[in-house]
Amino acid sequence: MSSDLLDALTALEKQKGISRDVLVEAIEAALVTAYKRNFNQAQNVRVDLNLDKGTMKVYSRKDVVDEVEDDRLQISLEDAQRINPAYELEDIVEEEVTPRDFGRIAAQTAKQVVTQRVREAERGLIYEEYVDREDDIVNGIVERLDARNLYVGLGKVEAVLPAGEQISTETYQPHDRIKVYITKVERTSRGPQVFVSRTHPGLLRRLFEVEVPEIYEGIVEIKSIAREAGDRSKISVHTNNEEVDPVGSCVGARGARVQSISNELNGEKIDIVEWSEDPVIFVANALSPSKVIDVQVNEEDRSTTVVVPDYQLSLAIGKRGQNARLAAKLTGWKIDIKSETDARELGIYPRAFDETHVEEAEGQLDEELALNDPYFVEDEASTEFEEETIDLYSDDED
Repeated sequence: MSSDLLDALTALEKQKGISRDVLVEAIEAALVTAYKRNFNQAQNVRVDLNLDKGTMKVYSRKDVVDEVEDDRLQISLEDAQRINPAYELEDIVEEEVTPRDFGRIAAQTAKQVVTQRVREAERGLIYEEYVDREDDIVNGIVERLDARNLYVGLGKVEAVLPAGEQISTETYQPHDRIKVYITKVERTSRGPQVFVSRTHPGLLRRLFEVEVPEIYEGIVEIKSIAREAGDRSKISVHTNNEEVDPVGSCVGARGARVQSISNELNGEKIDIVEWSEDPVIFVANALSPSKVIDVQVNEEDRSTTVVVPDYQLSLAIGKRGQNARLAAKLTGWKIDIKSETDARELGIYPRAFDETHVEEAEGQLDEELALNDPYFVEDEASTEFEEETIDLYSDDED
């Protein structure tokens, strides 16, 4: 065994990150198998590989017993003590049995083991690299297609894009560059297997993080996403910074940011709405671009009844119910949409007000008056004056 092997193992340790001790242990185990196979030996043996001295020795191992049943595996106490008087029962006696021409077999075996371990180590490194990138987007190149899957080259590994994770309106050709979302990384006997998607809502989230600095920095938060890949998506956004417009940040100047994302997704339409803790506001926003005139909430079964103008009923429902369906997914609330005429006939719009609603309505009316009439003032003095005037007119009539 030459020093070349030592140099090779040292180089592998630096380049591939494989411990030399691990390689030596693997080579020794392989040499034991090679010895038994090539020399028709059945006894227990141990291989001692000394890389520093460049030596390799094979030792047979026998248990010290009172009565020998198999002389290939056992040795009597009497015979053992002839070798060394210090041996006792249950000790193990080792005797060198290195064949003369074992060097050639050892070199070939060592080469095979090192090659296999290097391959395993590389697979392990690739797995560790991509398992940490689950739920992230990566750039890939379409390499080949078959009846079921699309295979995307990610550099060190070939990822699988299943048919169910492909956008139905897209066509792919070899050498096309696409962005994909890593959904799962598995260990297999053939190495790490990476699964990717073009339809996962996470792809849309990551694209916004890349395109919108406010989202990447955490100033604007994406609260929820509802997506029908290749056709239309809705996302809700929120910020605690009053100086930032969350929707405007995502849309960008003249729609540049959202348009860039839409282009990446083959023209998928994207509605961006502002999230609200109040389900009335959130559901109304989610049905954008339709105008909503009333939202009635049933907290028990998380359902809402939404009233829209007659001429916007079809817009609120959307093509094949898509707008309403996406709004329900986005908000997590069931949505029943009624036209204004139908709602009036059913007696659910306008709603009957109790005293609380009356006070809220009056307050809202006062706010509207204050905005539209600069001379409108409501205070205690004006109220008292109005009461006195009424009393004065009452006295004159008497």
